[in-house]
Amino acid sequence: MSNVNISSNGIQKILKRYNPEQAIAEYIWNGFDAKASTVLVNYKANALGALEYLEISDNGYGINFKDLAQKFEPFYESEKTIEITAPVHTSAMHGKNGVGRLTFFSFAYQAEWKTTFETSEGLKSGLIQMSAGRLNYYKQQLVETPFSMTKGTTVTFRDLGIGYTQMEEEVLPFLIKEFCWFLELNRSAKFKIVVNGNSLDYSENIVERKKKIIKYPKSDVVFDVTFVQWKSALHRELSKYYFQNSDFKEIYKDFTTLNKKADDFFHSVYIQSSFFDKFNFKSSESDHQVELYDNGRSSPEYRYLIKELNKFILAKRKPYLRTFGQKMVEKYDQDGILPTYSNEWEEKYKKPLLEETLIALYEAEPKLFTNLNVDQKKTFVRFLDLLLDSNERGRVFEILDGIIELEPEEKQDLANLLKTTRLNHIISTIKLIEDRYRAYYQIRDLVFNKDLRANEVDHLQKAIESHYWIFGEQYNLVTAAEIKFEEALRRYTYLLTEKDTSTEIDHPDKLREMDIFACRQNVLTDRIENIVVELKHPLVSLGSDQYMQVDKYLGVIIKQPEFNAPNMFWEFYLIGNKFDSSNFIERQINTNKNHGISSLALSIDDGRVKVYIKTWSEIFADFEMKHRFIDEKLKLERLLLVNELSAPEEVVSDLQGNGAGK
Repeated sequence: MSNVNISSNGIQKILKRYNPEQAIAEYIWNGFDAKASTVLVNYKANALGALEYLEISDNGYGINFKDLAQKFEPFYESEKTIEITAPVHTSAMHGKNGVGRLTFFSFAYQAEWKTTFETSEGLKSGLIQMSAGRLNYYKQQLVETPFSMTKGTTVTFRDLGIGYTQMEEEVLPFLIKEFCWFLELNRSAKFKIVVNGNSLDYSENIVERKKKIIKYPKSDVVFDVTFVQWKSALHRELSKYYFQNSDFKEIYKDFTTLNKKADDFFHSVYIQSSFFDKFNFKSSESDHQVELYDNGRSSPEYRYLIKELNKFILAKRKPYLRTFGQKMVEKYDQDGILPTYSNEWEEKYKKPLLEETLIALYEAEPKLFTNLNVDQKKTFVRFLDLLLDSNERGRVFEILDGIIELEPEEKQDLANLLKTTRLNHIISTIKLIEDRYRAYYQIRDLVFNKDLRANEVDHLQKAIESHYWIFGEQYNLVTAAEIKFEEALRRYTYLLTEKDTSTEIDHPDKLREMDIFACRQNVLTDRIENIVVELKHPLVSLGSDQYMQVDKYLGVIIKQPEFNAPNMFWEFYLIGNKFDSSNFIERQINTNKNHGISSLALSIDDGRVKVYIKTWSEIFADFEMKHRFIDEKLKLERLLLVNELSAPEEVVSDLQGNGAGK
């Protein structure tokens, strides 16, 4: 019977950081510290889900009673809070002086150790008992007959404050993150933790396990490398190299070069080689003095190994960082961190450039994006956007080079990436403009070239289906020809809400079919903008009959509630080659001249619904006006963009493969 040299309350205060998961992990570590290869965790719950008992057993060397003072009396008068930590450069001894054995108070009231240990007189066994109410007191008892014919310790906890659900959902996931790296380190020795008869499976925390052979080119020295990337952070163990000798015994461990990077690239690298049978890890890489060991850090083999390992894990990290950077940019977009652009062209071209640059910066140095509040994120991102759009964009690298630490190779990669990003942006813009001009000329040929004999349904309509951008940027096609209104409404609802619902439309014109129906959501103005296009054969003149066809589409739509939320705006287009001699179309347009909008034939509901009547010549003129500035800047050779296609089917096929199409 003995007393620990501090009060029970004092012990609990010193160990107050320990929750049940951490405390249970300490008892498992105690087993491995005692040279165990297997630790058993067994528990049983009653019908209400409360634990009747929890038992942790190991096949280690046991607790020798002559060492009890060291194992159970580690405290003195100081009540300074402590946390048990793993050693930095070795995994051989995790605990210190058995402090973890007193943490059971965080989940149980009673603890009892049954231990069998080796003495000069043979195997002996003993019993140790403690309660949470008197952590400064323990009862010890040697027994005459050993509990077992093998060494080991079993600690049983009763009057438990945790239940079955907490064990399954909190404790076991914690143990996986606590021990996965250690079990991987000792795979060859077949170390395991067995929970209620099943080995603890830590594979769910592995993103990738990759084996690699590194051979020093000037000798026969070979290093067997196993790289493991973890899904979650390891508890109290950072990303490290583990060096093992020919017997797979750990000789040393040290931080990898990516350990302090501010990202979630959690990893462990295990290196096994006979090269480490006689190796002095205490020497420095510049230490050339003769040692008792055959090898040291200054050896060319070791230097080569570290260089190759660094290259290897950097290569592993790069695609991971890019994926994470893409997710970060998506989150920035959702949270309103990215700037709001004034027009659709900026949204289409400036935004991708900014996003690619942000991803590239994250790849180079994730620390740039950590610990920033919302205002700081907005400031950083929007200043970067301004700089990229200015003549000073080349200074982006100069500025970043002054505030982040990069290896020479990383600096060059970042500089090249920023240049390439800008070049790719320019090239993609030129390519899109080229494709649009090619589409423009081909659609114009379908309309005006009588020799092609293009018709409305087979040619014009299919061409516009692929290139409805001609009516506006970023629309999404809802329907093309031969789709009734009820099906159009179903598709429209799904596009906006991702809910597949069917709705009956009660209207005499519900069976009519629109040529083109497209929509877009304008995030800048919180509007849903819709267009309906009615295309007429070039030989058909537009008059009252054609207008009434569009008016019937409009009648169905404005009577259907699903089409008429306050933020839903509609534009109807009637397109043909010319107006008929009745002057009906001219009168409609003249009636709406007061709105100051060209080709407007109707505007109702405060402009929420509009009808436009345009000739193909006006459509093509609008295209020319919108693209003239960029066209002049890029100095396109227009004639070189036109393919010599003789049949309308060939023109349509080429248009459908054109990159300008949505």
